[in-house]
Amino acid sequence: MDRLQNIETFVRVAQTQNFAEAARQLRIARSVVTTRIKQLEDYVGAPLFHRSTRVVRLSEVGQSFLRDCTELVSRANDIVDQMRDVRGSPAGTLRVHALTGLVLGHFASLLRDFQETYPDIRLDLNVSDSVVDPVTAGVDCALQIFPATSTELVSRPLFPVRRVFCATPEYLAKYGTPKDPRELHQHRLGLYSRYPSRDRWTFHHQGQEITLYLAATLLTNSVHLLREYAMEHAGIVCVPTLVASDAIRQGQLQVVLPEHLLSSFWLSAVYAGTSRNAFKLRLFIEHITTQFKRLPPWDAQLIEHGLIPEALVAG
Repeated sequence: MDRLQNIETFVRVAQTQNFAEAARQLRIARSVVTTRIKQLEDYVGAPLFHRSTRVVRLSEVGQSFLRDCTELVSRANDIVDQMRDVRGSPAGTLRVHALTGLVLGHFASLLRDFQETYPDIRLDLNVSDSVVDPVTAGVDCALQIFPATSTELVSRPLFPVRRVFCATPEYLAKYGTPKDPRELHQHRLGLYSRYPSRDRWTFHHQGQEITLYLAATLLTNSVHLLREYAMEHAGIVCVPTLVASDAIRQGQLQVVLPEHLLSSFWLSAVYAGTSRNAFKLRLFIEHITTQFKRLPPWDAQLIEHGLIPEALVAG
């Protein structure tokens, strides 16, 4: 019996509360998961789970050992990774869940540079706007603007995600440029559907706040579609600067209400405090923060050209 391997399987079943999902994440057959848990239970002399056709939950014995077992697995994987690093280069697979709006346009060069530095690390990148729990999703971390779904997760802020309203000069010449946020009600609006604030929008201007409920002509979970919608002179959209910065700098899009600031969300790396790939994950997060810093390059360029104000309103 490979005791450490069986303990790792026990931890994964406990985290997912599902034998089949644990098998999928470990890339082994469900029967292997069942065998490993049975071997560990025989060794301990007590059941680790209460099972039924629908529910898998920890027994009292399982609950008492889970935290120590989780830390043991994490530490063992960390030690092996560091040994590999001493020998040459860290290796293995790092699984990451990331927002669609982040990875399209700015992330490929970052991944290339990371893999040139650590060529033996294989990245498994899942792209979606869904809010996930990294543990149950079977990923080492989630890059997202949403709060962590559990107090057992660590959320490390990486950089702010600024949002601006913008439209083409052609649209604004035809329909007028809003001077006050309330004038947005007179325009066709394209809005992102997944912001935590939903339909409630708060504008900050000279120490004052204006809160509006805006109705969208186009409501979508794709910020890239919103940018393309604006580029078709279809209306005014609200998009992150990381998506619209190139078009704004080239004059294809114009920022609307630039002095009325929206709050910014923070792009954070959300992960389990006892991540089984802690060493590789730390390298990955450090690479992101080194590349983007607290003022990402797309914002720095817009500020330098006077296209957006330097002020930042924390979300």
